[in-house]
Amino acid sequence: MRLQAETRAAVLAARVAGRVLDRHFGRVGRVRLKGPKDPVTAADAASEWVIRRLLRRRYPDVGFLGEEGTVAAGAEGRWIVDPIDGTLAFVAGLPTFGVSIALERRDRIDVGVMLFPRLRELFVAERGRGAWLNGRPIRVSRTTTLGRATVSLWHDSRVWGDRRLRDRLARVGARAQSVINVGACFSLAYVAAGRLDGYWERNAHPWDVAAGALLVREAGGRVTDGAGGPFRLDEPTIVASNGRLHAGLVALLGRR
Repeated sequence: MRLQAETRAAVLAARVAGRVLDRHFGRVGRVRLKGPKDPVTAADAASEWVIRRLLRRRYPDVGFLGEEGTVAAGAEGRWIVDPIDGTLAFVAGLPTFGVSIALERRDRIDVGVMLFPRLRELFVAERGRGAWLNGRPIRVSRTTTLGRATVSLWHDSRVWGDRRLRDRLARVGARAQSVINVGACFSLAYVAAGRLDGYWERNAHPWDVAAGALLVREAGGRVTDGAGGPFRLDEPTIVASNGRLHAGLVALLGRR
């Protein structure tokens, strides 16, 4: 796997941030809530700081957008960073949290890197070149029916006040072989690796999905908005799948 220089820089930043998270894991300390299902810890800020420092040093003309509030303009695109996706899992001592770094240039995602430090899994994608897990090519699953599919449906507490949405989620749950609820980065990486068959979320932010959307596409999958149309980073609803199940998921979940 011969990677571009920008990808190598993102991998290095993710690995250094992963070591930061390893040091904090199991010793989280104070947890602040930004929302009902959106905690933030000192590790979030420390991870974002080290990623920003490393990438800025190598690419001073590339901007930065981080979940924890770091924003900087740049003439050569921007890095889009989630320093800990899956903070709920991180706080609980579960291994399904990770670091996500994407490079956006000219309104396209060119590089996507995700590292899950406790699982020792590094996912990498480059636009037009493919997707890899720990250096080996990955492809989406070949599941053709929802009855044999495992689908991740991420939602926040607002779902309980929306009866129509609850009904749509229940329809997927009744038809799918299995439904889980894990974060965007983990879900998208696992769709790309063929371990999950689909993912849906209606409250996504750019840092949640930028790297993962590229991973899924480069692994042969499909990513759209909630209505099955072209996906944009400013679109809060995302549907990602192996492609074979996509139309069925869009039909069942619809668009808010």
